[in-house]
Amino acid sequence: MSDDNDGIWFIYDGECLICQYAAQALRIKREFGELHLLDARTQADHPLVQTVNQRGLDLDEGMVIVQNNRFYHGKTALRFMAQYGDAQGIFNWFNRLLFWSSWISALLYPWMRGTRNWLLRVRGKSKIDNLQLKNQPIFQSVFGDAWTTLPPVMQKRYANRPYSRDKVVVVGLLDVEHRSVLRLLAPLYRLLGTVPMETASQVPVTVNFESDENSKSFHFNRVFHFPGKPYAFRSRMLQVNGADLVEIMRFGVCWCLRYAWEDGKVKLHHRGYALHWFGHFIPVPLHWLLGRGEAEEIALDDHNFAMNVVMIHPLFGQLYRYHGQFRVTSVS
Repeated sequence: MSDDNDGIWFIYDGECLICQYAAQALRIKREFGELHLLDARTQADHPLVQTVNQRGLDLDEGMVIVQNNRFYHGKTALRFMAQYGDAQGIFNWFNRLLFWSSWISALLYPWMRGTRNWLLRVRGKSKIDNLQLKNQPIFQSVFGDAWTTLPPVMQKRYANRPYSRDKVVVVGLLDVEHRSVLRLLAPLYRLLGTVPMETASQVPVTVNFESDENSKSFHFNRVFHFPGKPYAFRSRMLQVNGADLVEIMRFGVCWCLRYAWEDGKVKLHHRGYALHWFGHFIPVPLHWLLGRGEAEEIALDDHNFAMNVVMIHPLFGQLYRYHGQFRVTSVS
């Protein structure tokens, strides 16, 4: 912690234009003391920046304000600025107008964060990555303490790091089967670009797991090589919190799931559906339409694993299944 505990400390990414403007325009009421600006890119060794890192506050997710040893991050920092900022200047006036309530701050902040990230990409600037997330696989934090106990093939299969160009390729053979009642929903599945509405055995499948150098998410690019008509199923997955993730498909439709290492298997537990719109995840009751998805993966040896994915409807039972074996062929 810095020796200078008086006043307000504003910790930000100096390459972020929005953060730069906020840092220069912000005025704090006199009773809170002097405002100190701290660019975490150029002053990464500053004790306060180190404290921010130790607390796990991601500066790619938002700026940090420190006042009297209290840390405000992201939307709570904007809320602090709105409450305790001086009304002088256009920025301070708009900030108080837009972020005067915690509810409005939560609603608007993802849009601001998205604009910030877009501006960084346009300017060719990398993420600050103050927590050094790209030094470890995304799923290391998903599985937590269980990560070190995963079989080697699972650590390869889940090797993708955030903010990188990592790519893991697996190939395999799957048996795909579905009940005839599912054909009623086939147009919806095709519209969403989800699993193929086919029944076939020993279908060659290639899956590329590709990281995104501009975000923490990574992409699933699957190709089912049906005879004469390959079928591509693309989505991206994003860690929301701990073991909770979302798989985002077309039009922002999401499958919410939780990963776990249980009984010597990687298990994917259904957590519902949502719409990903404007940075928010809005729960939607698609369970009665699409059913519940469950999956598990079992290590066979250091290079191969088995997979089983099912979709179970509350009224009609199992609607869909694909199962088979994959081999990890490339980790780059």
